[in-house]
Amino acid sequence: MELVIDGNPRVMKLTLGALAELEQALKVGSLVDLVQRFESGGFSAGDVLALIGAGLRGGGVAMTAVDLASAEIEGGPMQAAKTAAQLLARAFMAPDQS
Repeated sequence: MELVIDGNPRVMKLTLGALAELEQALKVGSLVDLVQRFESGGFSAGDVLALIGAGLRGGGVAMTAVDLASAEIEGGPMQAAKTAAQLLARAFMAPDQS
């Protein structure tokens, strides 16, 4: 999955380590809770930033939360939220579904 940040296309993926990091950082009981948060529309901007940051690290891009918070994301906050939700959903798809 890709997101254009500061004019550069960045590849994102959620590794097992990134998923564990998300559980800790977002203080969710489980990743199912996080998925439900996104499905219900009850997610926060912090959730979106954490997901994108974890996805970037999983894709090999080291970007701090501060850098990401001040970065220009093509499509704005709505695109960032949509991409974060898709990234999370893809983490739970069977390989032949993605």
